[in-house]
Amino acid sequence: MSATWRDDDRFHDECGLFGIWNHPEAANVTYLGLYALQHRGQESAGIATTDGATFHVEKHMGWVADVFSPERLRRLQGHRAVGHVRYSTSGSSNLRNAQPITATTARGPIAIAHNGNLTNAESLRREMEKDGAIFQSNSGSTRCTRSAIRMASGP
Repeated sequence: MSATWRDDDRFHDECGLFGIWNHPEAANVTYLGLYALQHRGQESAGIATTDGATFHVEKHMGWVADVFSPERLRRLQGHRAVGHVRYSTSGSSNLRNAQPITATTARGPIAIAHNGNLTNAESLRREMEKDGAIFQSNSGSTRCTRSAIRMASGP
């Protein structure tokens, strides 16, 4: 008999996301939001901030309070932020798969944090690799990021 989410003894939440727009303390507010969402993922934590021109990213393996020292939070300048706490549902447990993931595109920089899995992620990855895409991690978010970049940049 196979276990289902109702009768096994496993954690079933899938990551936590928090974002803030147009706030002078965006990184600090996002930190507090992620702290409140810590139950959604204990594997890694990350925050990306921007002032509209430059991204600042801090992420590491571990719990929110352990990842974000006052020094790391000070480096996160900007009035916009997106944060993520990870619970692995796809991809291996390593820093390469920690989010948010950032990339520079023809239309400017992008930061993405993603919760859940893309059901066709493997076929999307194969298709994009045939078109010359390069992947740096094996998380579902990377696949989603590459799709977003592709859509933003055109065919």
